[in-house]
Amino acid sequence: MTRTKQSSVPHQQEAQGAGIAAAGAVAASDGQEAAAILAQARTQVDPELRRAIETLPGSLRRVALYHFGWEHADGTPAAGHAGKAIRPALVLAAVRALGGTPELALRAAAAVELVHNFTLLHDDVMDRDTTRRHRPTAWTVFGEADAILAGDAIQALAQRLLAEDPHPAAREAAVRIAACVMELCEGQVTDVAMERRRPDEVTLDECLVMAEAKTGALLGCACAIGGLYAGAGEEEVAALDRFGREAGLAFQLIDDIIGIWGDPARTGKAAGADLAVRKKSLPVVAALASGTPEAAELAALYGVLEPDDAPPEEGELEAMALVVERAGGRDWAQLHAADRMSRAVHQLSRAVPEPEAADGLLSLSEFVTRRSH
Repeated sequence: MTRTKQSSVPHQQEAQGAGIAAAGAVAASDGQEAAAILAQARTQVDPELRRAIETLPGSLRRVALYHFGWEHADGTPAAGHAGKAIRPALVLAAVRALGGTPELALRAAAAVELVHNFTLLHDDVMDRDTTRRHRPTAWTVFGEADAILAGDAIQALAQRLLAEDPHPAAREAAVRIAACVMELCEGQVTDVAMERRRPDEVTLDECLVMAEAKTGALLGCACAIGGLYAGAGEEEVAALDRFGREAGLAFQLIDDIIGIWGDPARTGKAAGADLAVRKKSLPVVAALASGTPEAAELAALYGVLEPDDAPPEEGELEAMALVVERAGGRDWAQLHAADRMSRAVHQLSRAVPEPEAADGLLSLSEFVTRRSH
């Protein structure tokens, strides 16, 4: 395995990071570049995904095809999309950034996307989410058991894709994905446990650790796998993983903002969906920890949702969102997202020697942290 040459002088790394940031500002100033990268990734990876899913047994295949938006519930073809393809795009962009051949990493990119969708199927059941990508979630259509089992099968497909991949990096990629899945599960366990605790029992630090496990881990894994498929050395792969994790935390912070203040017409989810289920999202926990009068008001409003509690009315959710904002939760999340992206850029400078080569990765990170839905 080759090792990319790195500078050992700190100020050289800082200068390189500044160069990457400047190049990224130009590259990402127009979201069209990120959109083009995502569209290309979707076009390249979808055939691999479809081939893999077509090997599933009939009942599981039907759930998976519906979840990816390729079929309606009755099995007829659908024109829906399978998501933004951020994670496979990161795999391919990382390969490209380090001078590798993206076409040789398509199976790995598809494996990462399969793992992501396994988590979505399971999360929708656990979170009781009823809509995803502007239509009913799989568990509401096919039942909880079928959705969970389809998720299990999709995760197995991810491992099989890598097991069958002749690329020399496939084995190490499979090990990384397996470790990532365990971290994802640990993060979800923590998240679920937090929902059963009172607001004043949850700290901001543990929320950030949980968010890195649930969101940052897979983005980091995607970037690291791209490095592996480009033949990068251990230090570069580790820096790419850290880049993805920091960008992932920024992504989660923005996602949590959208979960409270997002436009349902654009998100495909009900307004204030996270507030309705008393989710301990980062803006909420930051607001609760603010020490302001609004923090005490929010703690009284939030509480722990009991099974027999009536669903909150729209006016109640709007009032709750306003209290979170007045307590500084929204501003904190936005500022912290910017800080995490700054850290991500620094990590990327350690992995990619030429600023221009990082344009694709920076465009994607800019896209996920500046999106509004």
